[in-house]
Amino acid sequence: MIFRHIDEKKADLCIARKCALFGVSVSGFYAWKGRKPSRRQLDDMVLLAHIRSQFSLSHETYGSPRMVVELQEDGIDVGRHRVARLMRDNGLKALQKRGFKKTTDSDHGGPVAPNMLDQDFTADGPDQKWGADISYIWTAEGWLYLAIVVDLFSRRIVGWATSDRMKKDLALTALKRALAIRQPAAGIIHHSDRGSQYCSGDYRKLLADHKTFASMSGKGNCYDNAMVETVFKTIKSELIWRTAWQSRRQADIAIGRYIDGFYNPVRRHSALGYKSPCRFEAEAA
Repeated sequence: MIFRHIDEKKADLCIARKCALFGVSVSGFYAWKGRKPSRRQLDDMVLLAHIRSQFSLSHETYGSPRMVVELQEDGIDVGRHRVARLMRDNGLKALQKRGFKKTTDSDHGGPVAPNMLDQDFTADGPDQKWGADISYIWTAEGWLYLAIVVDLFSRRIVGWATSDRMKKDLALTALKRALAIRQPAAGIIHHSDRGSQYCSGDYRKLLADHKTFASMSGKGNCYDNAMVETVFKTIKSELIWRTAWQSRRQADIAIGRYIDGFYNPVRRHSALGYKSPCRFEAEAA
């Protein structure tokens, strides 16, 4: 009955769109019709298989712009409009980012560093400007807090840590990991909000020991650390909001796999010319 309806109404809408609306395959329709699909339709079926594969590998986060780059690098000569049409007709819609809320404990007596970035997030190379921040993830066991340190040149997460408490040790652990992994030269600008974790004596001492300049956002100004907040939005929309986490451990493992297995080495960023952070840094070097 479905194929008959599609056949009767084919003048109103293309076959592929009608099949997508009714959740049936184009090949099934033509099999019912007793005739073979056209060469173009066969090519679309092959291309759609590649798109579905890449869509799955991207955690269902790639829209047509990133998808086109992915396919072209695999040697498939295809344009954006064709990819967009196939994704739209087959319900392959990239996950959308939602509104993001964060809290900062700035009501403390700790010293506040001047804003050295002044919303200039550009850098000529890696390890010149770092951004740091803390966010939270709800699990059935309670809150899990995530601290990250981001290289603003490549948007690469160079250090991260999780904890069930939002104390200074959380931010310190993320920074220590970043310093150990990157082994940066002196002179980095380290930018954060005015949270008590970043104003603590231990944190300031660690920065000073590595000859790193502390920079902090203006009070209540969310735009001063916008790039790091954008990274958090990406993590939440592509991973956190998609799962009801049963334990902090479960969320911690998933975050590690996402950051180290997908975000840094694989995920394409439009701001980086649709390259991953690792690749962007490698090509810059």
